[in-house]
Order: sequence, then C-alpha cells, then structure tokens
Amino acid sequence: MDITKKNSQNIKEILRDQISRQLLLPLQKIPSERELSELFSLTRISVKSALHSLEVEGLIYRENRRGWFVSPPRIEYNPLSRGHFHQMISDQQRVAKTLLLNVKSMVAPSAIATTLKLSKPTPIHIIERLRYIDGRAVLFVENCLISQYFPDILSEDLSQSLTELYAKKYGFRNSCSHFDFIPTSAPEHVIHALNMHPGQQVLKICRVNYNQHNNIIDCEFEYWRPDAVMVSINNRE
Repeated sequence: MDITKKNSQNIKEILRDQISRQLLLPLQKIPSERELSELFSLTRISVKSALHSLEVEGLIYRENRRGWFVSPPRIEYNPLSRGHFHQMISDQQRVAKTLLLNVKSMVAPSAIATTLKLSKPTPIHIIERLRYIDGRAVLFVENCLISQYFPDILSEDLSQSLTELYAKKYGFRNSCSHFDFIPTSAPEHVIHALNMHPGQQVLKICRVNYNQHNNIIDCEFEYWRPDAVMVSINNRE
C-alpha cells in the first residue's frame, strides 16, 4: 500500500477506498495495527479507533490471533423465506458448509423452557453447529428440539438441513415462526467457535418454529458475525 503520513480519518478513507475499488479483496488480510501505525505515523490507539470504526461499518472483521481482514459482501437474510441455510447461501451464488460441533440431551433449562413455552420439565435435544460461507465461519447455531417430536433423530446426519429432515422423517412442515433480533456481546462458547475477540458483538437471532398443527417443536439461537449478514424483508400481500 502506497501510503504517506495521514491522520486516523484518512486511514478510514484510504482503506474504504481501496476496498471499494477492490484493491483490497474480500477475505484479504490488511496490514497489522503495528504496520499501519508506522505507515501513518500514528499511535496504535488512533489506528485501533479507525479499524474499529470500519468494523462497525461491516467493511472489515478481525479474528483472534490472526488480525484484520476485508469482509465479503453480506448475505441477505429474509426471515419470511421458508428456505434453509444452504439454499439461502446457494441462491446468492455463495458456498455454504455446516459442521456439527456437539449434541446433548437434557431437561430444558429455564431460559429455553420459557422460549419453548414449556409448562413442565421436558426433555430436549440441543444441536450445536458451525456454519461457513465461502470457507469463513460466520454463524454459530444452537437448535433446541423438543425430544418427543423427534424420536431417533440423533441417529441422523445432523449437518444437513433440519428443515428438510423434519419434513422427510417426521412429516413436519414449518407453518410459522417467531423471530427476535438482538445485537449483543458474543458468549464465550461463540467467541471460541467463531474465533472472535472477547467483547465483540454478534447479531443474535432467536427463532421459535411451529409445525402445521400449530405446535412449537423447536427453537434456534443463531449468532452471526454482524459483518456477514443483512436482514432483508420483502412483504408482498
């Protein structure tokens, strides 16, 4: 990068310009904070401030112990769509992958029981998965299934679409869903899975799903890297 001494505002302007003109490409590593500090003859605090500002805009992101990178274009997320994750990503000419991290069965903890509107102790399965777009881990998902509706589901391939599995194996279709969108600090297990820094924000999406009989059958908690997603709703009557 051919950069002379600039102030912190110019760091943002130059990086923003180089990203917009594709001189810095998606997923490309940008100079370290130390290198930028030397290039601009500024303190590390000033450089950090500029980078954090670009991070808030969604133009760059950081990974723990790896540094700063250029963000790819955001995925458009339409909550009204009935499509599953892999279909949504494929429809936008991107590449999706899902990695199963953990499965556990238990009586629903109070917070999950409240979300699922359970009035008595109820067994559930919790399926934790990590989802990638174009090779980058951007989404940590916890699916919480009411066990009685899904006998033997743990013997299935749980890296596939659960929406399709529900339909094929159990005859369930999603009649409606309730969504809550909450910008929040990433929990520790999400920080680890997405290789984030402590205190970084995520977009948390809580979704409660009803089957065709109007029964709540599961809920899911999605934790998105905020630079990776844009909520886009097209409500046509």
